[in-house]
Amino acid sequence: MAACAPSGKSDKQPNILFILADDLGYTDLSCMGSAYYETPNIDRIAEEGTVFTNGYANSRVCSPSRASIMSGKFTARHDITVHIGSPSGEAWRKRKKYTKMLPADYAHHLDLDYITMPEALKQVGYRTFFAGKWHLGDVGSWPQDHGFDINKGGYESGGPRGGYFSPYKNPNLEDGTDGENLSLRLANETVEFMKQHSKAQPDQPFFAYLSFYAVHSPIQTTEEKWRKYRDKAEAMGLTAKEKGFEMTKYMPMRQQQDNPVYAGLIEQMDDAVGLVLKSLDDLGLDDNTIVVFTGDNGGVAAGDNFSTCNAPLRAGKGYQYEGGFREPYFIKVPGLSKSGEKIDYPVTGADFYPTLLDLAGGDLLSQEHNDGISLLPLLKGEKLAERPLIWHFPHYGNQGGEPSSIIRRGDWKLIHFYEDDVDVLYNLKDDVSETTDLAAQYPEKVEALHKELFDYLASVNAKFATFDPEYSVEAQAKYLKNLETKKMKALELQRQQMLSDEFDPGNNWWGSVPTVD
Repeated sequence: MAACAPSGKSDKQPNILFILADDLGYTDLSCMGSAYYETPNIDRIAEEGTVFTNGYANSRVCSPSRASIMSGKFTARHDITVHIGSPSGEAWRKRKKYTKMLPADYAHHLDLDYITMPEALKQVGYRTFFAGKWHLGDVGSWPQDHGFDINKGGYESGGPRGGYFSPYKNPNLEDGTDGENLSLRLANETVEFMKQHSKAQPDQPFFAYLSFYAVHSPIQTTEEKWRKYRDKAEAMGLTAKEKGFEMTKYMPMRQQQDNPVYAGLIEQMDDAVGLVLKSLDDLGLDDNTIVVFTGDNGGVAAGDNFSTCNAPLRAGKGYQYEGGFREPYFIKVPGLSKSGEKIDYPVTGADFYPTLLDLAGGDLLSQEHNDGISLLPLLKGEKLAERPLIWHFPHYGNQGGEPSSIIRRGDWKLIHFYEDDVDVLYNLKDDVSETTDLAAQYPEKVEALHKELFDYLASVNAKFATFDPEYSVEAQAKYLKNLETKKMKALELQRQQMLSDEFDPGNNWWGSVPTVD
C-alpha cells in the first residue's frame, strides 16, 4: 500500500522514526526556551519539521501517556490512569502520605485486544522495532505482544533499574562494556536495526520506536558533562540564588533550571538522538523518513529527583497544571513539513496513531484510535474543527498532584478537583501560567465544560477516587510539615553540593565513559 504524497500522487511509503523522551519538560530543550540545557540535535527536528506549540501528553505520568500513544485513546477510556505499579484503594495508605482520598483501581497492562499503532502499521506493510522504556505491563504485555517485531530493552520497569551506565539489569537488553551509556546504546540498537533492515529489505518501510529511559530518575551523567554545566550555571549567575525550592501544597518545587547533573543527562540523550539522525543521513533515508519527537509527561519539578523547572508553565510531572503534561511535540514529514512551522492547534499523544497511519497510506481505524485524530490536514495547511481534550487522573501523583479531571476546549481549561468538588477555570491564551481562576466570572462556561467533561467520563465508565474514612487532618499536617522542613533542607543541601566545584557523587561518576563515538 502506498502513502499519499502532498501532491496526492502515489508515492513510496515513508519510514517512521518515533522518538519518545521520559519525564522531559516543555522548556527542557534549547529550542523550547531553555537557556541552560543544550539540545542541538533535538532542536534540528524542530527546525526542519513542524512544532505543535500546544502539544500534550495524555497524562501527567508515564504509563497512561504511553498507552494513549499506542492505542489512540484518552486515559479514561483505556483505563491505565496512573503509572503501572502505583497502589490503589486501601493499599495506598502504605505510602503514608495521609491523603483525603483513596486512589481508584486501574488496568495494569495495555489491553491485548486493542489494535495498537505498530499493529496497524504492520497491517499496511511495516517492519516494527522497539528500543527502550515500555512500562505497559509485565510478561505477556511487552512490546512484542503488542505489534513490535523486535524489542530491545522494553519490559515492565518504569525506570532504568541499573542506572544509565552498564550493567543495566534489564532482561531484554544485554549488558555492554562497563560504563557504556544507556541512551547511546539504545540509539546504536536503533541505528543497527535501520542499517540491517534497509540492506535486507530496502523496499519495505520500517517503524522504529526509540523510547528513552532518559531523563527519568536516577539522574546520572559523566564528570565531563557535569563540569560543563556546573561552570555554565556559575557563568549564568544561577549559583548566586541561595534558595532553590519553594513549598507548594504537597511538595517542595524547584524554582529554576540549574541542576548540572540533569543537564548532562539531557545532553546525553541529545547526543543519542544525534547518532540516529546522522545514521538516517548516512543511509540516505532522511528524505523518506518521518521523524517524531515528544515526551510522556512534564519535567520533574517536585518529587523523584526534583530535577528541573518548567516555567513559565506551572508545576510539573504529576500535576494537573500545564507543567504536568504540556510537551515538546515535533513532527517532520519530508516534502510536507515547512521548516520551523508552528501550529497552535491543541493536540495530544493520542493523535500520533491516526496521523502516522494516515501518512503511511493506511485506512484510519476510528473504532481503535477513538479519541485521536489525524493531524495530516494541519500539516497540509488546512484547518480542523475545535474539539475537547480530556485528562482523567483519579490518583495522587508522587510529585504532589491531586485527583482531578481536566477538559480543554479552545483556549479554555477547566480542572475539577475531587477532594473539594470544585472547578477552576483558566484562559490559557491569556494566562499560560494558570495564575488567575476565572470560574466566578464565567459560570456558564464552567457549567458547559463541566457537563462535557463528565458526560465523556460517564460514556467510558471512568473510575473515581473515593474518600478515605481513616483520613486524619493531624496526620497529614504532620507529614507536610516534615516535607517543608527536613525535606526542603535536604534538597537545598543537595542542590548546593551539585553546584559545588568539588562535587563528587561518590561512585566514580557512575562508571561513565566520557567520550561519544
